[in-house]
Amino acid sequence: MLSAKFDWNLNQTPVAAEQVAELSETFGLPKLATELLIKRGHTDADEVQHFLHPDESDLLDPWLLHDMETTVERIQTAIANDEQITVYGDYDADGLTSTAILYETLLEMGARVNYYIPNRFVDGYGPNVAAFEKLINAGTSLIVTVDNGVAGATAIARAHELGCAVLVTDHHELPDELPPADAIVHAELSPDYPFKQLSGAGIAFKVATALMDELPQEKLDLAALGTIADLVSLTGENRALVQFGLNVIHLTERPGLKALVKQAKLKLPQVDEEKIGFQIAPALNSIGRMGSAAPGIELLTTDDDQVATKLAKQTMQTNEERKQLVTTITKQAEQLAIAQPEQPVLVLVGTDWHEGVLGIVASRIREQFQKPTLVLTNTKTGSLKGSGRSVPGFDLFQALNPERDLLEAFGGHAIAVGLTLSPDKLTSFKEQLATTARKQGLQLGQRAELMIDYEISPDEITPTLFASLQLLGPFGVDNPKPEFALRPATVTGLFAIGAGKEHLKFDLVGKQQKVGAIAFGWGPCLGELRQLTDNLKVAGTIGKNEFRGQTHFQVMVDDLAPAGQVIEDRRTAKLVEQMFQPTATYLFFDPKRREQLATHLNEQSESLLFAEADFQHSQFQHLVIVDFPAQLTDLQAVMQHAQAAVITLYLYKKRRLQAEGMPSREQYAKLFKFLAKQPTFTVRNQLVKLGQQLHIDPRALGFMMQVFSELGFVTIQDGIVHKVANPPHQALTSATCYQQRETALRMEKQLLGSSHQQLMQWLRSLRTHDED
Repeated sequence: MLSAKFDWNLNQTPVAAEQVAELSETFGLPKLATELLIKRGHTDADEVQHFLHPDESDLLDPWLLHDMETTVERIQTAIANDEQITVYGDYDADGLTSTAILYETLLEMGARVNYYIPNRFVDGYGPNVAAFEKLINAGTSLIVTVDNGVAGATAIARAHELGCAVLVTDHHELPDELPPADAIVHAELSPDYPFKQLSGAGIAFKVATALMDELPQEKLDLAALGTIADLVSLTGENRALVQFGLNVIHLTERPGLKALVKQAKLKLPQVDEEKIGFQIAPALNSIGRMGSAAPGIELLTTDDDQVATKLAKQTMQTNEERKQLVTTITKQAEQLAIAQPEQPVLVLVGTDWHEGVLGIVASRIREQFQKPTLVLTNTKTGSLKGSGRSVPGFDLFQALNPERDLLEAFGGHAIAVGLTLSPDKLTSFKEQLATTARKQGLQLGQRAELMIDYEISPDEITPTLFASLQLLGPFGVDNPKPEFALRPATVTGLFAIGAGKEHLKFDLVGKQQKVGAIAFGWGPCLGELRQLTDNLKVAGTIGKNEFRGQTHFQVMVDDLAPAGQVIEDRRTAKLVEQMFQPTATYLFFDPKRREQLATHLNEQSESLLFAEADFQHSQFQHLVIVDFPAQLTDLQAVMQHAQAAVITLYLYKKRRLQAEGMPSREQYAKLFKFLAKQPTFTVRNQLVKLGQQLHIDPRALGFMMQVFSELGFVTIQDGIVHKVANPPHQALTSATCYQQRETALRMEKQLLGSSHQQLMQWLRSLRTHDED
């Protein structure tokens, strides 16, 4: 049964009307946008000004960062002495943009500089002893790390032994003991630097600013890419970096970025934080996930349009290959997770899983099972290597940090980690991790919270609303897109899309308009959602879809849930044993049928006879209405009074009168003529033959005899029919059995002949009427 993935929590932060009015007037903001600003803590006019319209003052003084002066002086010395400088980066999008920022800056300063991007599968994450030795033997005397380094104590110490200086610029979680670097530029080490959430690209941009002694505006596009890709807080200085960077991207002449946007089937003016986060950044990340990420630097820094186009095409092709791998491995990992229902933290180990996509797989498993998840695979060296993703409230870095003695390599932060361990330590590792989970008070079975900003109807999604929301962007961590809960009157046009039919599209219908919606990953729920088309609530954000010159607003669905009591339409013309396997209360109108089917129910289920039911004082989790009611009022009583979370309708009827219908006047006339010629005849066992003779269905013929008998047109005794001479004149419709059949046919039409939507509307009207 469909249920929400999240716990929806409506933001009910009180907002003073006077404050809303004042800020709305000051900044010319719509009321809704102003309320959202205040609810998110932006109440001071000066703060709101900088939030809406950042300027260069929002980019903080780079010299306030720890060891910045030492770093700049050492780089300047290296340039002056014509030393070989190597920018040592990382293979993800943040690492690539960080490397490109510093590499371009040093080139512009006249440095003798190259770059090195560790290979995920050879070097691993961060400083690598063998890689450092290779670089130093090739002539490097200064290594500058970007987006890594604070966890590279061993490699840095080895570099010093070989006479090479190392400057670390990083933003990752600090270890208990800092590496012996010549300088470490890190916001967390900088008490005078007020903003601590810079990405690797953000730190690299600050170093570039200090080196150039001015704002390197042409690098803002790379800084924005890295900041968005690394999912750091989009507040404070990061917000300014991204907003400025998006402006640069819209006008960029950087060939690689232009080619990448074109290959993604986008236009530069359309590029926003969402397009970067869901299309551009994953494509850049895929380069390092599938092989060497070095081509990513060439793509970002080349001046050659042809080279840029070639590399962009390769990047997008690599990304498609990455997607296929993720799908395949996720399916295998799901089966391993299902087999560990009691484990508080999932540790899933596969054979020959591609290392590069394990972080994505871990994220998907975490979302599906709502548990911290580590996904590992065997490597050529015999070790197990992989990634972990956590849930809110469980610090995965702190959980693993005390277990470093079990790990060959480890790094990351509270929500995401990378690690390597020996297979013979896997059991101990799992046990220690489970113990740590209990110590941290990890609560399983709890759904993550989804904060709802407003409840609206589809009719309220207008250009004005969308425009007011855009004023609050760019959106991301700590400044999420406004989340709305919608209760459509009904849902139409529901169908699955995607190569594997894994996504859904549908329309949310209001009283005045309908709005399209797309639900990624909800494809498997298609059948269940078809049962809830007029009983569904939707949580999502509002986006804009531009196609062939037309603009349409659409809801990007984050969650779906029944809006109230769930009524499942499972009407059937045949009852089979499998239909009684679900644990439920099975309601019968016919006592004989209840007795016949009692053995089909499992031990946790129960059967209930309508005549004995007390709906006023009973509650049901799942109530199944098995057969057809004798009277419509019986079903109405159930629907109006039964307290059930889910009601399933089988409404089985052995003989359906709709197939026979009501005999016509012409058929009655045929029977009259036959009786006039043969006023006495034996009917027992002769109905089929007589029906063939009169071209009337034998069952309909039997009913007609019953009507004639009731009206006194004939008498039937011992299977012999006698025509009554001069019977009283009566209308056929006056016969009770005639009226009962008409009623039964209307019931069948109402309950069995109606469409799903018609039936649901009628049943829900009963509940509404009862509540009124």
